[in-house]
Amino acid sequence: MSVPYTCVPILPHFGAEVRDFSLDGHEPLPADVVQRIKEDMKLHRVLVFKGQGRLSGARQVQISQQLGTIESTFYKHPRSPHPDIFRVSNDEREGCLGVGTSGWHLDGTFQTKPFKYQTMHFHSVCQGGETWFVPLKEFYEMQDDQTKARWDRYWMVTREGLAHPLVYRHPVREDTTMMFHCGPHFCRAWCVDGDASTPAERQLSSMLPPNVVQEELGERLDMAVEKIGIKMCWEEGDFAINDNLGNCHYAAPGTQNPKSKAGLRILHRTTIAGEDVPSKEDGRRSFYCQHPP
Repeated sequence: MSVPYTCVPILPHFGAEVRDFSLDGHEPLPADVVQRIKEDMKLHRVLVFKGQGRLSGARQVQISQQLGTIESTFYKHPRSPHPDIFRVSNDEREGCLGVGTSGWHLDGTFQTKPFKYQTMHFHSVCQGGETWFVPLKEFYEMQDDQTKARWDRYWMVTREGLAHPLVYRHPVREDTTMMFHCGPHFCRAWCVDGDASTPAERQLSSMLPPNVVQEELGERLDMAVEKIGIKMCWEEGDFAINDNLGNCHYAAPGTQNPKSKAGLRILHRTTIAGEDVPSKEDGRRSFYCQHPP
């Protein structure tokens, strides 16, 4: 069987680029290409298709629909080319400002089933407009045993009252991943498991204020991105697919550099709905925390 495209790893353990392969067209992507993308997403977690020009909003949505169900819960900017395209910029006349800059995070933590993928298509880039990515399996594994054991007891309570396990099992890769948002308005508190003879029997016993864990995660991620992550310097025409459940990301402050000095940034993003409720190895899952301890 012929290989539809070739991946070039960005890091040995994380990320890949695809060159000399066009995503443009009017017909849906062939089934073998879609299957290959899903397999490569499981392996690499971030795919960047280089040199795609400016795909139409309709084409980006068509490709996204082949990856899953599109979830469009965001504000619709007047310049967005399609209702399912989230248009982001460093110029409020061109797109939404400040997106993803509040802290390290995964998208869709307010959902029972957080988002599976994002597609990110750069029609224009600005100087300093990097997106930082950290793979969560490796991030968890680089911590000492005491920290891993402590984190395994934490549950992030969102402002909607939804409690997600900080540490859980990736539904596709079946390895360890994490669920959090370090933005100050996205987390209400952290619930902490008490002791029990087995993890599955643990009950919530105490709470921590949101900033305690958010600041710890943020500081450790700032260090980890230099060792195991990617500071992605985008180029015009890049079309990226991100495994939202396997990585956390952060829009660097430079994404908001003024257009007059750094150039115009235009990002078109789609979001693919999640299919799974975050579940720990012991079977416990995300839940609505109506009466925290």
